[in-house]
Amino acid sequence: MSENKKKVHYGGQAVIEGVMMRGRDNFAVACRKKSDGEIVSSREAIMPTLKKLKWLRKPFLRGVLMLIDSMALGMRALMYSAEIAAEDEEPAATNADERVAPEPEAYAKDNRKKQVINGIAIGAAMVVALGLAVGIFWFVPTAVAWLLKPWAQTLPGISIDVSWLKIESFRTFVIAAPLERRVVLGLIEGAVKLSMLLGYVSAISLWSEIRRVFQYHGAEHKTINAYEAGEPLEVDNVRKYSTVHVRCGTSFLLVVIITSIIVYAFIPWHTILQRFLYRLLLLPLVAGIAYEVIQFAGRRKDSRLLRAFLAPGLLMQKITTKEPTDDQVEVAIKSLQLVLESESAPAEPTPSPSTP
Repeated sequence: MSENKKKVHYGGQAVIEGVMMRGRDNFAVACRKKSDGEIVSSREAIMPTLKKLKWLRKPFLRGVLMLIDSMALGMRALMYSAEIAAEDEEPAATNADERVAPEPEAYAKDNRKKQVINGIAIGAAMVVALGLAVGIFWFVPTAVAWLLKPWAQTLPGISIDVSWLKIESFRTFVIAAPLERRVVLGLIEGAVKLSMLLGYVSAISLWSEIRRVFQYHGAEHKTINAYEAGEPLEVDNVRKYSTVHVRCGTSFLLVVIITSIIVYAFIPWHTILQRFLYRLLLLPLVAGIAYEVIQFAGRRKDSRLLRAFLAPGLLMQKITTKEPTDDQVEVAIKSLQLVLESESAPAEPTPSPSTP
């Protein structure tokens, strides 16, 4: 394998009854229809934002763009899988008199109309759900910490000499609240956020439909792990690999929370709104740091120190991934094979410690 190919980070996500896989220039979605067990798939070329804006391909800057690209691509994959699921659930005509073939033009027009309506409905639902999730997970932890602010103010602060700062406004920003109190409030904020995340993920994992999504998540990880180990992409080979992967978005979320506690410790607590705005402004920095940590860990998967740092995220994957069935592994393999074929990558890479 060429040096260029070794650097490609193949990954993906679980969707409704399927798996999306992404490579450097292409992505594919494979879904299994419940009605007849057929695997349907879609494959498209992509143009990452980093290729358009090469000047942003710098450490701690590229993370935000990669996150935006991944979210947008994930939404497209989810919408595609939702459309397949919706079509699969449409009641089929069982009476011979009902199975009258429509006119080709009328059928095509009606089908396009249904796809547009389904796409708008699914997209709107996802946007609303994402907005609610961001609002709840961002605002509630800050509100809880704010309510405990009177208690935190009783703690002794750490005296810091900032007379060397030439900019008066920045000097005021730094000494606006003792550092120790900020750290305590930041820890409370992070603990509430983490507790909410764990509670939410644990609760939805009890739902049978979500559990199937988590099984496909496990199938995705097994397939990537097998590919990176140089195994032929066959169900028997993939099945033996772990459902845990260091570059998983679950681990990324945990690293983001840990990083945010450190970065946000320096933000004053004047008002909730001001706190929220500061966090919004610093989000690119937090996401950028977390992205670099995850990417570095992906290249050093054998490092005990990094695995210890990522241990909370790896443990959380025990909730967000479940042991998949062979049928689900087959879908994940199909999705990755489509990407590999598009990018002319070998189906059986040479194992390398540096493979991400």
